[in-house]
Amino acid sequence: MTHSDTRIALITGASRGLGAALAEALAPAYHIVAVARTTGALEDLDDRIKARGGQATLAPMDIADANAMATLCRGIHDRWGKVDLWLHAAIHAAPLTPANFIDAKDWSKSVAVNATATSVLIPYVSPLLGDSGRAVFFDDPQAGEKFHGTYGATKAAQMALARSWAAETVRTGPRVEVVEPRPMATATRARFHPGEDRDRLARPADEAARLLDLLQLR
Repeated sequence: MTHSDTRIALITGASRGLGAALAEALAPAYHIVAVARTTGALEDLDDRIKARGGQATLAPMDIADANAMATLCRGIHDRWGKVDLWLHAAIHAAPLTPANFIDAKDWSKSVAVNATATSVLIPYVSPLLGDSGRAVFFDDPQAGEKFHGTYGATKAAQMALARSWAAETVRTGPRVEVVEPRPMATATRARFHPGEDRDRLARPADEAARLLDLLQLR
């Protein structure tokens, strides 16, 4: 198989939760480019992908570092010349707090990861996707919910960017989609809903399978 024949799935936020589950589910049909800050979790993911007969390229990087993202995308271009599928699962979940007690550092980090990084990645990844690639974003509509001011506002900004890009590319490609996962038993969910009965929540692996079937990616 040549480089041009290899299908490339770029997954930002791949170390745990839905991102990791999507990476496992897509291997070995795709070569996974897994991006996350946590090296150990990426190495564990790599082991699981290899166990499925797949291959991954690990990119232990902070998506809020624009220079790192430029290096990442240039490396993908030089090696494969394309991305067939981009799944953007990266998110920063700031602690819940009343709006009048929002911490400036939490706000700045949430803006950087949830909104600004998305605005940087779209122009970087778009040329790699071309007119035939696909990009998928994952909604979590918490805007306006009590104590979710920081997360809700910055996640809503991310979704606004994704939906604008989707509307702009209907005729030209790439195909940009937004889907809403069901509540899952993840670390992020546990932070927002401590004490919740996790047995009532979807497993990330099951939800990844459902979403990929919904998107007709399997």
